[in-house]
Amino acid sequence: MKHIYFLTILFICAFSFAQQPYYTNGQNNVDFSLTGQSLYDALQLKISNNTNDSFYTYGDARDDIEIMDLDPNDNTDSNILLVYGYVNNLSCSSGITDRRIRNKNDFGGAVCEYNREHVFARSNADPGMGNTSNNTLGIGADPHNLRASDVQRNGARGSKLFANGSGNSGDVGSGNWYPGDEWIGDVARIMMYMYVRYGDRCLPEYNAAGAKEGSTDMLQILLQWNAADPVSDIETNRNNLLESTYGNRNPFIDNPYLAKIIWGGNDDPEDPWGTLSIDEIEKDPEFNLSPNPAANVVHIKLSNNAETRIEIYDVLGKRVFVRMINESMDLNISSLKSGLYIVKFTQQNKTVSKKLIKS
Repeated sequence: MKHIYFLTILFICAFSFAQQPYYTNGQNNVDFSLTGQSLYDALQLKISNNTNDSFYTYGDARDDIEIMDLDPNDNTDSNILLVYGYVNNLSCSSGITDRRIRNKNDFGGAVCEYNREHVFARSNADPGMGNTSNNTLGIGADPHNLRASDVQRNGARGSKLFANGSGNSGDVGSGNWYPGDEWIGDVARIMMYMYVRYGDRCLPEYNAAGAKEGSTDMLQILLQWNAADPVSDIETNRNNLLESTYGNRNPFIDNPYLAKIIWGGNDDPEDPWGTLSIDEIEKDPEFNLSPNPAANVVHIKLSNNAETRIEIYDVLGKRVFVRMINESMDLNISSLKSGLYIVKFTQQNKTVSKKLIKS
């Protein structure tokens, strides 16, 4: 990743911040005012130093799949979803391998059974992940990279590179593999996790085909898939369980917009936290902040003398300042830490939010 994309972080419709405490509690807290390589590095430190990979095994992942891959629409908690699958008929008497749903007890290696699919194929990493057994530790057992898959469908994908397509999963292009419309976002976010977690050992180009985004090492197709297919309930369920059993989370499931802040891209993924996406309204003539960035004092200019409520929030949604004013003023911000803040102006029934950078 050779180029750093600077993206202004601005608009907050409401300060109901839903960020997981995982990123702000304990060690290696993440500063979400960072961008590009700096945010990549911060997330890598967080998810690499908060894992149980020294004792979490490939066998443990098999047990967790029975819980974390449960079909959210199945009230009996007996069926799991199979990545790349697309047929919902629960019967497998015909041996058809495109099933989307399978009984959680049908784990094995035979027709109509399911096993563990390494979404980032073991042999595609450099160096590779090696063979796996139930006692395997480390990268080969990382459950964020393991999804339940029909045995034959798993074999059909093999170690083929992911590539663009449409409709159901299957071969595309020259020996590549399309995950299926339902699974493209899941695959993209797993790939992003693996690249952040393991660095150049899991470069996206090792496991997918397509052009890179600018001069970074992220592929355009993965950024597109991340935006096109929003996070599903099963992804969220897996992330919550794995924080407790494996110790870390996939940040791109928690907030797909992190991918744009790190790698750029032309598409806008969802921003469930409501604090990272870009919606620039700096040109609003009624309110102005100058200079910006500011070191010690920022001048707040109002175009009229109507009573105005001024609130300042940090990037985690914590309010650090509030005051009622009815005229322009100079505000001393020397006590604030360096970084990005959101200044919220409320005047009668109108609310405007603007960015402020404390240098």
